[in-house]
Amino acid sequence: MEGHFVDKVNAFIESNSLFDDSQPVLVALSGGADSVALLRVLIELGYNCRAAHCNFHLRGDESNRDENFVAELCKRQGIQLSIKHFDVPAFMKQHGVSLEMACRELRYEWFDELCQELGCQCIAVAHHCDDNIETFFLNALRGSGIAGLSGMKPRNGNVVRPLLCVSRDEILSWLHTLQQDFVTDSTNFENDAKRNRLRNIILPAIYKEFQGAKNSLLTTIENTRQCNALYRESVDVMRNIVSDREDDSLIIDIEILNSFDNKAMLLYEILKPRGFNYLQCADMLNSAVGRHFTSTSHNAYINRTTIDVFPLRQNEDKVYIVNLENNTIEEPVMLKIKHEQNTLFLPSMVNGKNTVAFNSDILQCSEVVIRHWREGDRFKPFGMNGSKLISDLFTDLKFSEKEKKEIWLLEADGDILWVIGYRAAQKFIVSNDSTNYLIIEN
Repeated sequence: MEGHFVDKVNAFIESNSLFDDSQPVLVALSGGADSVALLRVLIELGYNCRAAHCNFHLRGDESNRDENFVAELCKRQGIQLSIKHFDVPAFMKQHGVSLEMACRELRYEWFDELCQELGCQCIAVAHHCDDNIETFFLNALRGSGIAGLSGMKPRNGNVVRPLLCVSRDEILSWLHTLQQDFVTDSTNFENDAKRNRLRNIILPAIYKEFQGAKNSLLTTIENTRQCNALYRESVDVMRNIVSDREDDSLIIDIEILNSFDNKAMLLYEILKPRGFNYLQCADMLNSAVGRHFTSTSHNAYINRTTIDVFPLRQNEDKVYIVNLENNTIEEPVMLKIKHEQNTLFLPSMVNGKNTVAFNSDILQCSEVVIRHWREGDRFKPFGMNGSKLISDLFTDLKFSEKEKKEIWLLEADGDILWVIGYRAAQKFIVSNDSTNYLIIEN
């Protein structure tokens, strides 16, 4: 048993990188079985230990008994011991905190100071796996989230817990093997505190009624701890792979996303608030460039290096009927219209992209509209023989899926006349000797 206990604790210390050999370890030593076992096992493993004992003077002669026991133990083991006396009632009155919180704040504030003063690398405390189960239940009863249900960490700042891998029974058995005595806090048997009621009444009843419950609870705590670690990692990762925009859009870096084993779940966690389900997210990772996905509130476009996520536009498929007799069009895109009469047209007046010209015959069309591109749209570009798919023009321009969806088209009686801002069509072209035409500027 002796070798097994020491080996188990040593493996836990190494797997969690709790210590190094460069500096001493400060051991919080109350004199109870747990802290005595912690000191003895660290000495057994060859660590350079210092001990710290708090005397809160809350249990009369018992408090002084504990201090004397700790002093004698450290003397026998050749360990440097620091002792501090506290006025707990005065601290409670001054700060308005409970007895438990007062002792905790006083204890750890002093431990931090002593750790620096003695040049110790960390503070080792004697919480074991039964303490972890109690903490799990207390946090669950408080309505804790995933972090609280993860139990105590092997390391929390400069506080380390080397005994989280062993139970109270294992500790007592090992101390018995060593013939090492310890002191007992009589208040541990009083059931006025929630933790004591859990320890003395509730958990023993659970263990009696449900065989193997302790191991199952420890497995649950470990699983929750790993889930919380993944969650925290995912949050950090999202800062690296996601660029948030003010308009509730996201740009997700595909290369970085693909470097993670749980990339589908990670993508789902990113996109879940925007209405996408897990199956959609998994499908996105295997989709060809150009495909897009829709949720109730957003579109996701698959590009070569990114997944671009944008809110759905209101009236996305709406067709806007416009009147070219006017001098301006304000919706859905701002256009300025000049009606030229008796003015010779010069090709230099337009560039075919954001400034185009149409002869006045366009005004005879029964319906002129502005709308978004649709799959299969085709037009006859100016200066080109034959027709061309709008989608092929987008490919030539290397547009992303998001950019394609934002393009506006000017259409008259079913003919596309202008990919607004990019390319004009042949229809209603203005000849060099024309004197009656329209110039439209985006």
